[in-house]
Amino acid sequence: MQAVDSLHAVVNARGSARFTVVLVWLLWSLSGVAVCAQDLPRPPGLEPDIAFWRRIFTEIDAEHGLLHDNRYLGVVYDTLDLPPGAGTRELNRVYDKARNHYRQILLQLAKGNRKQLNREQARVLRLWPKGVSSAELRRAADRLRVQQGMADRFRAGFVRSGLWMAHIRSSLAEAGVPAALAALPHVESSFDPGVYSLVGASGLWQFTRATGKHYLTIDYVVDERRDPFISSEAAARLLRDNYDKLDSWPLAITAYNHGITGMRRAVRTLGTKDIEKIVRNYEGRSFGFASRNFYVAFLAAADIDANPSRYLGKLKREAPRQEMVVTLPHYVSVKALEKSFGIPAAVWREHNPALLDVVWQGAKHVPKGFGLRVPTAKLKAQQADFLAAIPASFRLQAQSPDRYHKVQAGDALSVIARRYDTTVSELVAWNSLNDKHRIRIGQMLRLPQSGQSP
Repeated sequence: MQAVDSLHAVVNARGSARFTVVLVWLLWSLSGVAVCAQDLPRPPGLEPDIAFWRRIFTEIDAEHGLLHDNRYLGVVYDTLDLPPGAGTRELNRVYDKARNHYRQILLQLAKGNRKQLNREQARVLRLWPKGVSSAELRRAADRLRVQQGMADRFRAGFVRSGLWMAHIRSSLAEAGVPAALAALPHVESSFDPGVYSLVGASGLWQFTRATGKHYLTIDYVVDERRDPFISSEAAARLLRDNYDKLDSWPLAITAYNHGITGMRRAVRTLGTKDIEKIVRNYEGRSFGFASRNFYVAFLAAADIDANPSRYLGKLKREAPRQEMVVTLPHYVSVKALEKSFGIPAAVWREHNPALLDVVWQGAKHVPKGFGLRVPTAKLKAQQADFLAAIPASFRLQAQSPDRYHKVQAGDALSVIARRYDTTVSELVAWNSLNDKHRIRIGQMLRLPQSGQSP
């Protein structure tokens, strides 16, 4: 029944042209168990790591954290209570205190005397396989890590995922990607299209600008990374490209985080494509905790997403929005859309997150050729012919002109940003600058405003 509901949702949203694709997805989902077993292997040695992430996603909320070994996630030393609303500095104090406590225990055990142990020492030793070496315990003393819980975020993301899940599944099927990969945004963004990472990744699928530009339009007016529909199609193509180059879904999925070059280096270094051996033994310089755990965290998310009643209780996904996509044959301002249809800018923005602030602030028009998502539930009967409902005077043939600043001696981005009432980050994004500290005299910087340059 769920598959039939998804079929209706996609056909209504995308039109009959999508019908074949959705049928492919239905057939794929019906054979999903066999596909997962064959293409998404679960080595027994990684099951404790998968179980760790299931626990993080379903049992441990943001006010708690697990103190664990960062290489063998099945070794969990303690559950920490975290101060509600605590900042980074306060959390680090809690983490450091707990790490120091267990580090001393591990170093004491590593000395080799395991007969006269106190209760806490004996408990920690039992977490490890019988006969664990002193050398391993000594290394473990330097591998202590705290993972904050994500159960509340995961539950919110599961509910939110219903807005786009049917489209995600059809996009994966069209690209020949296993259906289980629809759960990957749980790991990347908790299905929050507004998320930005510290390294500049954006959107539901957390594309960086560099990777995103191979699959998406990213400029100073439109950033398709922020559109859950378009970015899902791009993510499906990227995952398929990864697989075509690596011939392994575990490696292709890990490459989504670590990159194709990094995974090829891992295979070449260890002489194997075995994901368990790579996770346990590869010591690449940039192969950190996130990359090492990307595949097992995904498998945990896929387990939960495939059986939500078992792990999440009686949660239901949000229903898809009622909307249609209209490709604009001309430029149009947000004010023109408001006046033509009586729909507030906030509603248009909710349906069209790919349009950047300059459009909503009125400095730029919605571009010609843009696939505008129209909230059909808010249209009046006489507005059924969407394009005809836009008065001719609102149909523009050109974009608002760009405004520039010519860099002078003594200029810095912070100075320029203050002068034009903008931010350094906006100037960096608008001009695709690699380094916010390096601009040169005479350089023309595009400003996030329209009008004539001074």
